[in-house]
Amino acid sequence: MEEQEATLPPKAEFSEWYNDILWRAEIMDVRYPVKGLYVWYPFGFGIRKRVYSVLRDLLDRDHEETLFPLLIPENEFMKEAEHIKGFEEEVYWVTHGGTTPLDVKLALRPTSETAIYPMYALWVRSHADLPIKVYQIVNTFRYETKHTRPLIRLREITSFKEAHTVHATWEDAEATVEDAIALYREFYSRMCVPVLISKRPSWDKFPGADYTIAVDTIMPDGRTLQIGTVHHLGDHFSKTFSICYEDVSGQQQYCYQTCYGISERSIAALISLHGDDRGLALPPEVAPVQIVIVPVIMKKREDEVVAAAAALKQELESAGYRVKVDSRDMRPGAKYYYWELRGVPLRIEVGPRDLDAGVVTAVTRFGQKSQVSRTELTAGVQTKMAEINRELSDRAEQHVKDHLYAVKDVAGLKEAVKAGVAAVHWCGDKECADRLEEAADASVLGTEVRSDLVDKEPGACVICGKPGSVMTLVGRSY
Repeated sequence: MEEQEATLPPKAEFSEWYNDILWRAEIMDVRYPVKGLYVWYPFGFGIRKRVYSVLRDLLDRDHEETLFPLLIPENEFMKEAEHIKGFEEEVYWVTHGGTTPLDVKLALRPTSETAIYPMYALWVRSHADLPIKVYQIVNTFRYETKHTRPLIRLREITSFKEAHTVHATWEDAEATVEDAIALYREFYSRMCVPVLISKRPSWDKFPGADYTIAVDTIMPDGRTLQIGTVHHLGDHFSKTFSICYEDVSGQQQYCYQTCYGISERSIAALISLHGDDRGLALPPEVAPVQIVIVPVIMKKREDEVVAAAAALKQELESAGYRVKVDSRDMRPGAKYYYWELRGVPLRIEVGPRDLDAGVVTAVTRFGQKSQVSRTELTAGVQTKMAEINRELSDRAEQHVKDHLYAVKDVAGLKEAVKAGVAAVHWCGDKECADRLEEAADASVLGTEVRSDLVDKEPGACVICGKPGSVMTLVGRSY
């Protein structure tokens, strides 16, 4: 067992740990022969399925799921100059159908605004048609030239959830932005992933948006990972694509729009924040296997123990849990390692002594061991699952607290961002931002920070000293 455990690098060596855990825990296979494209193992896809099931449940409250084509005609794609400028170096183009050159080149969607909005121009006629709130979960393609990394920086984003809404007024769209932020908070709370929400600076907003709100978390190495964005698009795209409605007085008005997205980076955050030196640690809600039952076999009572394990499985499955019985001919320690590596929240051991005492032995993914009465099994497991969720949340929250630094002057900036994220006062001036980024060797991430971990009081800009400056996050990002 000790030899097996040594095969996973310590999490302190995060890059090596992350790469190893993806294949050892059977999440993704990186050996596909195209750079930046990866294959989901069935176990990893099981995590994905459950993560996105949570996201769908939240969105389905007041959105409808849809599906738009992958291919976008060049003439539609090129309509919105500012938007396209943000993606022009990343687009894959289809130029032939078989051996025949196409009359119009087709882009593989890097994002779907230019695929969806020509259709909105056909769908929207009257104020009675509004609002429109739809989403899709699709693959998108971007010719990523930086260092690719599974789940984090890809050429095929396999699991891009993008919502696109249409409204009668700017204020209605703004209200949807706030709803989307609340939805993302709830989603990540269920993933036990703490987030920092902030407004991106104007030069880093989504191309064509009025403003962008970003959702970040702090990874184990102190870098930030953007795990969600919400964009208020104003009437920018509606003017480009002629998305208009007739108001109550019979006048034609341009619509206002939003879009907001989450990708499989959500799963990268889940893996990275919760895992440890022994492997994955998954919140019960998204674990493909929530409980593994390990029979502790002694020859004289083997049949009795096997029957007890089967009865446990049936009872727990009837209570709604995803359960496996590990009856493989292996040492118990090897089984423990196998399931710990895969992040199973709860292990139940049952052997002759447990049967005689009328209990089972319950061991959480973090090693807490206790006895649970056989007659109160379901209630005991429910309590354990709640404890596991709390521990995951508390550990991740503490990690973010430990890597978020209030910095009062330029001198402390560089050291802070080496270890995590700096919170500093900035006046909003681009020249000061450039000096700030140069001093930190990092980027201005966002202002108007929505987190109780960050002081909201205005102060003096650390560059120019201007009073009334807002607290701003500065850090290194993936």
